[in-house]
Amino acid sequence: MTNGDGWNDWLADREAAHLAELDDLLRLPSVSTDPAHATDVARTASWVAERLRAAGVPEVEVAPTDGHPAVVGRWRIADDQPTVLIYGHYDVQPPEPLDLWQTPPFEPTIRDGRIYARGSSDMKGNLLTAIQAVEALAQTHGAPPINVTFLVEGEEEIGSPNLAPLISRERERLACDFAVSADGGQYGPDTPSLTVSLKGLTGGQLDVQTGTTDLHSGMYGATAPNAVQTLARLLATFHDADGRVAVDGFYDDVRDLSPDERAEIAAVPFDEADYRRQAGVETFWGEPGYSPLERAWTRPTVDLNGVWGGFQGDGSKTVTPCQAHAKITCRLVANQDPAKIQDLLRRHVEAHCPPGTTATYTPLPGSARPFEIARDHPGLIAAGRVLEGLFGKDPIVIRSGGTIPVTAMFQELLGVETVMFAWSVPGSQAHAPNEWYRIEDFLRGRRGYAAFLTALAR
Repeated sequence: MTNGDGWNDWLADREAAHLAELDDLLRLPSVSTDPAHATDVARTASWVAERLRAAGVPEVEVAPTDGHPAVVGRWRIADDQPTVLIYGHYDVQPPEPLDLWQTPPFEPTIRDGRIYARGSSDMKGNLLTAIQAVEALAQTHGAPPINVTFLVEGEEEIGSPNLAPLISRERERLACDFAVSADGGQYGPDTPSLTVSLKGLTGGQLDVQTGTTDLHSGMYGATAPNAVQTLARLLATFHDADGRVAVDGFYDDVRDLSPDERAEIAAVPFDEADYRRQAGVETFWGEPGYSPLERAWTRPTVDLNGVWGGFQGDGSKTVTPCQAHAKITCRLVANQDPAKIQDLLRRHVEAHCPPGTTATYTPLPGSARPFEIARDHPGLIAAGRVLEGLFGKDPIVIRSGGTIPVTAMFQELLGVETVMFAWSVPGSQAHAPNEWYRIEDFLRGRRGYAAFLTALAR
């Protein structure tokens, strides 16, 4: 890549300082799901706002929501230049189980060219690259070459439940030609990629009640229904023996892959053994008739995320429990509607509930629609050219099994598409102990954002 009219050298001179800033951000335990960390989350929002101001962004506000605050920044350059909305989030997943971390999750540690900390890969490292790139353009040219808006939320890891009202309220300030998501990554360390679809998400809790009280298993175990056993039988009805979802109507709106799309996915370099190794499993499981990548990227799922009931302590307690519970989520694909899927799940529970049992399915907040972007979108084309310059090779086209709720919100509320432009790589332990982010990806990301915003100027 060329010198970038000065910003490349400016960024090179500040590598150590920018890494130190990343350390500061990673030390903030902004766990959005834990009320005990509410103050830490608010402190992190203030940190992001101050960093935007330090980068030169003239309009910065910590925007309240009914939950954790968001940060909005605007730098208006000229009416004849495009406007890009850069999206990110500053909240992180809980670090537990703590005993599996080699080093404390909120004390960033460098090992083998990686920085280990909760939130390093998802997504504080990616977020900071965008801010530092805008600062580099401002320091070397007085301002970024195009209009730039930032929207940084604090609730992505809990499904962005309060983001849609904020976007609706701030529709005028957030107006843009298209959005850029700093949340995501590249297909591999040396394989640049363009992400063209994301899965949607919805889910709920299933509660089973078989009686009014737990019972003595010796007196009632052979007579009274057991809620844990009842729940296990009910959960087993969600899939057939081959792994296909057995909920009536679940696949009705799923768009089948075209031959060209299947060929495109088959052309992606994929090491099945390494994929299993990263997952820590010996074999794959799932809907027959599709490759592992096709299932991960383009097929919908029903996942059982947690099951509990009866005695949970050490030792034994001989009871026949009267209550049992399960958490369920679904990853959705093109044309599936979260609200319709919720209704199908509720009907499935009602249809398979054993006599004498009360089974209640309750939707949980945080649903998101699936997302797709057209291959000929100008922002996607520009991103591809920048990636080619950074990596020295054309990017491959990929999809993601993950969900970024804001992409569908931007489509519905702002009428714009989202280009994924981020740097994390597979295997980085996002959401797991020992999460890491490669230092070279952090440094490359700053240059990538500076080049991308420059390439969009008219």
